[in-house]
Amino acid sequence: MQTSVSHQLIAKYNVPAPRYTSYPTVPYWEQSPTEEEWKSHVAATFSASNLSDGISLYIHLPYCESLCTYCACNTRITVNHAVEKPYINALLKEWDMYLEVFGDTPKIRELHLGGGTPTFFSAVHLKELIEGILKKSKVCSDAEFSFEAHPANTTHEHLQTLYNLGFRRVSFGIQDFDDAVQDMINRFQTIEQVKAVVDDAREIGYTSVNFDLVYGLPLQTVETMQHTIELVNTIRPERIAFYSYAHVPWMKPGQRKFSERHLPADEEKRRLYELGKNRFLESGYEEIGMDHFALPGDALSQSMHDGSLHRNFMGYASHSTRLLIGLGTSSISDTWTAFGQNEKTVEAYIERVQSGHLPVIRGHILTHEDLVLRRHILNLMCLGETSWEKPDQQCEFLHDIAERLEEPYNDGLIEMEPYSLKVTQTGRAFLRNICMSFDARYQRRIPEARIFSTSV
Repeated sequence: MQTSVSHQLIAKYNVPAPRYTSYPTVPYWEQSPTEEEWKSHVAATFSASNLSDGISLYIHLPYCESLCTYCACNTRITVNHAVEKPYINALLKEWDMYLEVFGDTPKIRELHLGGGTPTFFSAVHLKELIEGILKKSKVCSDAEFSFEAHPANTTHEHLQTLYNLGFRRVSFGIQDFDDAVQDMINRFQTIEQVKAVVDDAREIGYTSVNFDLVYGLPLQTVETMQHTIELVNTIRPERIAFYSYAHVPWMKPGQRKFSERHLPADEEKRRLYELGKNRFLESGYEEIGMDHFALPGDALSQSMHDGSLHRNFMGYASHSTRLLIGLGTSSISDTWTAFGQNEKTVEAYIERVQSGHLPVIRGHILTHEDLVLRRHILNLMCLGETSWEKPDQQCEFLHDIAERLEEPYNDGLIEMEPYSLKVTQTGRAFLRNICMSFDARYQRRIPEARIFSTSV
């Protein structure tokens, strides 16, 4: 199915917009919990949901051997692998502190290793980490364990070790296969390397392989994107995350290696996305939420069809838990009623943990309005529709929601009923813009400085 978006709509809606992995979004957090308040929120949500839902666990492994200049993640660049052991020790100590807060054995339903580059760590140290987590936990029968990996440094030992520990999904950061683009973003892997590591993973028994691809990178053209997609389709990963490049050099100085003149802009950038999207759909993938695609048999696709698709700080997930614990530097935890983010630097994080304190340094306690609007934004991001007919789906901010949605409605981005809306096929390209109409904190205080990437 071929889809296209008009130049007029792109020009109108291509404005800075949050990605809505949470609501409220991080720049609008204001009521940070104290350490005791944070523990209270964690304990309450754990007690209410652990037995029925289990918990999700995200572990941030920030180290990389070289800087990818497109990257906006929290990373630490080093070739000194002596840093691995102290960091693993801090992670396990932080986990022990959370176990004390839980007061009971956690049931892990989702576990994800992110970074940075998790495969920077040796297989031996990753085994020590995961065994240290699991020996004091139970694992749900439908648990999903996944990790991010660099195709150029992921070994058979990495894959086999993590498989033996329960991992069945691996996400490879590909970004682009074009030589010139790879040189510009300082991210190198050949198609031969990628095929070899994917074949190895599948032979070991991994059931879901994801490729991260990025559109809007410097020097990308329709021709280079077409070539990358053709190569991706020869491997046919079960999932594809097709992200828009976020150019935020004021936050990530590494992006100053190139400037806006190197980037495909506005309509050209949108053409790259539509090319990828149409090729993926033609190849049998299904569109999942925003920027994600999956083969019909994959759990992510199944969760979309049965209405259980979830979105959190790790992106889209086929499982939903009320409690997400983030371990490691800069990780964000979510109790549904509160957010908490860890120290952002490795040194401060380790020092805080070694002092016997949870390393959460900021966060946000959600108000009643936050909780109502969070659910609507989550519905839009996962299901493409939402409704506010029932009293518990309403708050004062929604009383004039129809006025804020008038332009998206007139532009054919949504279909509306008195107390509900559904995103149209055209509107899916502007999902972030539609969610902004439900973002009370953004609408009341539109930022003067540019703090978000553009929506297209």
